[in-house]
Amino acid sequence: MLLHVRSDAWLHTGSHSYRCALGRGGIQRTKREGDGATPMGRYPIRRLLYRADRLDPPATKLPVHKIEPNAGWCDDPHDAAYNQPVELPYNANAERMWRLDEAYDLVVIIGHNDDPVVPGAGSAIFMHIASNDYGPTEGCLALSFQDLVAMLPDLDTSSAIKIDR
Repeated sequence: MLLHVRSDAWLHTGSHSYRCALGRGGIQRTKREGDGATPMGRYPIRRLLYRADRLDPPATKLPVHKIEPNAGWCDDPHDAAYNQPVELPYNANAERMWRLDEAYDLVVIIGHNDDPVVPGAGSAIFMHIASNDYGPTEGCLALSFQDLVAMLPDLDTSSAIKIDR
């Protein structure tokens, strides 16, 4: 399945379209750590993470993993684990995956800058749950809970996302 996102902030797949939030820096061809941009390009969909304390395992063909309370994602370009999951506390800067809000109750890992990892080229690009007002993200794509759940059964490891202007 190919997901297609354009700067009009809609994700298109087959005959369905879903409103989404993009990074505060818009869609950019060259992604840099901390720029708030959603990276332009075509990326594989890797796996799904979810909060088992809040949700049952979602229906999907993707590999599914529970988010644990000590889950983090390294966003320090100078660290060997840059753009990879880590356990918190961690000795370098890392984003907390176990959040108080619902944004990371479902997290689809997008294969941006992961094969190979290039330090400083952007980390933690996910598809996750949008805020109620679809406010901008730090570079991720965000959809409503209902839309993300509706899309998950059709996603598998051969799925990809194309992001362009």
